[in-house]
Amino acid sequence: MSHSFSIAIHGGAGTIVRSLMTPELEQDYRQALAQSVLAGHAVLVAGGHAVDATVAAVTVMEDSPLFNAGKGSVLTHDETVEMDACVMDGQDLDAGAVTLIRHIKNPVQLACDVMRKSPHAMLASEGAETFAFKECGYEYTEQDYFFTDRRYKELRAMKKTGGVALSETRYPDEKKHGTVGAVARDKNGNLAAATSTGGLTNKRWGRVGDTPIVGGGNYARNGNVAVSATGMGELLMRCTVAGDIAGRMQYGNASIEQACREVIHGDFLDLGGEGGVIAIDANGKVNFELNCAGMYRATVDESGNALVAIFADEDLSLVSE
Repeated sequence: MSHSFSIAIHGGAGTIVRSLMTPELEQDYRQALAQSVLAGHAVLVAGGHAVDATVAAVTVMEDSPLFNAGKGSVLTHDETVEMDACVMDGQDLDAGAVTLIRHIKNPVQLACDVMRKSPHAMLASEGAETFAFKECGYEYTEQDYFFTDRRYKELRAMKKTGGVALSETRYPDEKKHGTVGAVARDKNGNLAAATSTGGLTNKRWGRVGDTPIVGGGNYARNGNVAVSATGMGELLMRCTVAGDIAGRMQYGNASIEQACREVIHGDFLDLGGEGGVIAIDANGKVNFELNCAGMYRATVDESGNALVAIFADEDLSLVSE
């Protein structure tokens, strides 16, 4: 069945444990996911481009302290925030990515501007911010804006163990991989993907994960698929997860379900990778695949209602007000 347009989002994956989540926090997550997916959906309803829909959805999650992107980004070893983002337009395989961003409120918007307003596909660190301030008129955002008590507590706990963690580390072995992303198909059949992250708690030395790597954590090609991944960035990158899914569909004629399942439960899992993907095929069919206890995820039904799920063993359902 072909949908005229559709959208799906994720807000991170990993060991998301019911017993560690209060009903209030769970409700906050479900409301935030609904708000995000509906923001993207509104762009599509108005006839907007898939790229703008994915950027709108991701911006909502970047602005929420609940997710490891933008406002809620985790802290590095040096107690700073370093964010990555990528946007890809399936229409012409155009892409924009930024990495090691410290003073931009919405890295996903900057990634989109790299794609649309620069001759380059990826800009890093100070150079990316110079482009933002001087060429695109972005406001300088102090690090204080991104600083949350919750992330500072996580960093202190992680420093004691000497490890790195992907997000909700109330216990050192509790792995939750914080990245946010969106995939969409617009009324004209264009596919797009956008992904944004704060990376790893206690990361060092300018570490970059899969999120800004085209074909790693983010990919879109018209007539084929749009993919946004979340999970253990080093392994998502090494397994070129998003590109592998696209290749299996394009060259091996795999269905979206088959391609996502084989990749997320294949080498990625065998090497110890934990995480998941959201994807949309050329017909607007949405697919979610994960190999862990949960992934914050949402889509929109044909009546325009947000359908949300968190845990691996639950189906998507309407969000209660």
